Amino acid sequence: MGTPEEHAETAGGSKSSITLADGTKIAAPEANVDLMTYSVKLSASYDHLPVADTAGYLGESAEKKTVLGHPALLYSDRTIALTFNLGGGKADSGPGGIARRLLVAKNAKDGGGSFEIVIWRQDDVLPDDAALFRVAEKVLPTIPGWTAG
Repeated sequence: MGTPEEHAETAGGSKSSITLADGTKIAAPEANVDLMTYSVKLSASYDHLPVADTAGYLGESAEKKTVLGHPALLYSDRTIALTFNLGGGKADSGPGGIARRLLVAKNAKDGGGSFEIVIWRQDDVLPDDAALFRVAEKVLPTIPGWTAG
């Protein structure tokens, strides 16, 4: 991440799934790590949708990239800010900062399925794309289901 003085404050994951209209269940596991300034999320999709086809859903802002020989898309999304006033018993929500997202095909041929790495900052500063790519290049080859490009 480029923040060597920071250590993970929290880490966790889930084995969730998505149920399609026809009742088909698709595994959608994810892992989250929070540092003082950054949060990182890694998720997997085992659908049969190629990353190249996903570009149409993301709009013109999605940039085509290649990560470790695999097709990828880089795009932004907005987070949600939650504020809790413990003394007053009130909570509020609103738009948060910008998250940078990198969607990478499971294999070099882009035959369907993907991994997504998302980073965002706790201080609403735009995340560093170089940090996102460093995480991707270090983490993706260690994931079960990843095939070398």
